[in-house]
Amino acid sequence: MSFFISDAHAEAAAAAPAGGDMLGLLPLVVLFVIFYFLLIRPQMKRAKEHRKLTESVAKGDEVVTTGGMLGKVVGLDDNFVSLEIADGLQIKVQRQAIVSLMPKGTYK
Repeated sequence: MSFFISDAHAEAAAAAPAGGDMLGLLPLVVLFVIFYFLLIRPQMKRAKEHRKLTESVAKGDEVVTTGGMLGKVVGLDDNFVSLEIADGLQIKVQRQAIVSLMPKGTYK
């Protein structure tokens, strides 16, 4: 029956080289550094820029929201902004929903 199945022979365990544990962590460290510079750092930079944008919004600014609404800021609150999107029509949106500031004269 040993014709189809080869016999297994145990070998003596090889001695582990000194410092082998640190060498095994090197690929994980390199992978973390790559993820940090390619994914984490740019995302943190974009979040910081967006936070700065939402804090700098003032009355009279023309903004675009995440839903694509273009409007003029007529009222400010800590968490909400009132936008005039048509003559006499105002809506309230969260500050975080503001995506970008538009140049003056865009909303007309």
